[in-house]
Amino acid sequence: MKSFMDKDFVLKNPTAITLYENYAKDMPIFDFHCHLSVEEIYNDKKFSSITECWLGGDHYKWRLMREMGVDESYITGDKSDLDKFMKYAEVMPYAIGNPIFHWTHMELRRYFDIEDILSPKTAKDIFDKCNEKLTTLTARKMISMSGVKKLFTTDDPIDDLHFHKLLAEDDSFDVEVYPAFRPDKAINIELPTFVPYIAKLADAADVRIDDIDSLCKALTNRIEFFDKAGCVCSDHALDVVMYKPADKAKVDKILKKALNGDDLTYDEIEQYKGYILVHLGKQYSRLGWVQQYHIGALRNNSRRYMSLLGPDTGFDAIEDQTFAKKLSLLLDELDSTDELPKTILYCLNPRDNEVLATIMNCFQQGGVVGKMQFGSAWWFNDQKDGMEKQLTALSQLGLVSKFIGMLTDSRSFLSYTRHDYFRRILCNMFGTLIEDGEYPADIDFVGEIVKDICYNNAIAYFTK
Repeated sequence: MKSFMDKDFVLKNPTAITLYENYAKDMPIFDFHCHLSVEEIYNDKKFSSITECWLGGDHYKWRLMREMGVDESYITGDKSDLDKFMKYAEVMPYAIGNPIFHWTHMELRRYFDIEDILSPKTAKDIFDKCNEKLTTLTARKMISMSGVKKLFTTDDPIDDLHFHKLLAEDDSFDVEVYPAFRPDKAINIELPTFVPYIAKLADAADVRIDDIDSLCKALTNRIEFFDKAGCVCSDHALDVVMYKPADKAKVDKILKKALNGDDLTYDEIEQYKGYILVHLGKQYSRLGWVQQYHIGALRNNSRRYMSLLGPDTGFDAIEDQTFAKKLSLLLDELDSTDELPKTILYCLNPRDNEVLATIMNCFQQGGVVGKMQFGSAWWFNDQKDGMEKQLTALSQLGLVSKFIGMLTDSRSFLSYTRHDYFRRILCNMFGTLIEDGEYPADIDFVGEIVKDICYNNAIAYFTK
C-alpha cells in the first residue's frame, strides 16, 4: 500500500515518474483564466487568517460544508475565523474521493510546510501554524513561489484597469498581469441588470447608447482601451449557447425594445446575443485576440440563497441543454468572412467533451497551430476523473500535443497546486501509454510535449 500523497502521488509507473520529475514538475505557470483580484495583487494583500485566505469566497469548500449540514453562519456568516476553520476541518475526513481533500493537503504542504492531515484533532495547531506563516506569506509571494510567470484576470468592460496599469509600472513584481475582457453584462439582454449596465457602459466608453450602432461602438471602444493595456483575451460565459441570424435593423429594434423596458421573446434574445457575439468576435480577430467560451453552467438554482447571499456563492450546477448546432453556426458565421479569432471552448457537462473536441477541428486554419482549442477540464470537472476524460477526448479526436493546458479559474491565491495536480495526471496518462506499448518510449520527445502542454503552448498561443 502506498502512503498518502507520497512524492509519486498519482504517478503509477516509472515512465510517468520520469516525465513528471524531469519535464513537468519545474515548468513555470501561465494562468490565462482566473478570478484573482488585481487590486489585491497590486496591494500585496496580507490575509488576516487562513480562514480568510482559504474559505473566503471559495464556493467549492462551501458546498461540502453545506452538504455536511454545517450552519451557514460558519460558512458565509458571522462566526469567528477559528470557528469557521474548525467546522471545515470537521468536514475534511469525510471528503474521501473529493479533489478538495487533495488540494487542501497539497496547499498545506506547498505554502505552509505542513504534512499533517487536517481533522478536528489537528485543526487548531494547523490554524495557528498557517496564521504565523501568513504574517509574511502575502498575495504576491504566493504567486511567485508557485512559479507563475504570467496571468490574466477577468475584468468587466467598464473597468478603468487602474491597478493593471500600476502593476505594469511596478518593477518590484516580476509576474506579468494583464486583463481579460468579460462582456457578459452587455450580452445578457434578458436580465434586469441589462439596462442599468448599458448606462454604465455608455459612461465608460463616452458614447451615448441608444441604438445597436452606438452599442457596438461603445464595446469596440472598450476593447481598444483594453488592448492598449496589454489585453489579448476575452472571456464569455455562454451558459446556454444562443445564436440566431438577424440583420442589423431587426437587432436595433430588439435593443430599443429592451432599453424601453419591454419584455423580449426567446427568438429576440437569441438574435441579439448572436449579433453581439459576432460583432465582438470580429473585433477580437482584428486585434489578434483569443476568445474563450465557457459553456453549460446552470446558475443560481436556489432563489432563497440567491436573495440572501447573491451569485457565485455555491448554488450553481451543470446545465444539460444541447448546443452543438448553434455553436457551430456562430463559429461558422465568423469563419465565413475569415474573422474567426483563436477560440478556446470549455464545457461544464462532461457529456459534451467529444462535441467540443470535434467541433473545434471543423474550424482550424492553415498556418495557425491549434487555432481552435478544447479547453481544460473546467469547474466541476477539474478533478482527476474530469481531467482524464478531457485529455482522453482531446487525444483521441485531435492533437493533445498542441493543447494549451491547465488554468486555475480560481479566486484563491493558493490554488496553483492545481497545476501540479494536472501535471501529474498528464504525465501518468502519457507514461501509461508508453508502458503499455501504445506509444514509442522516446522519453525526450514526449517530455518536450509535456513541457509544451504545461507552459510553452499557451505562451505561443496568446502571443499576437
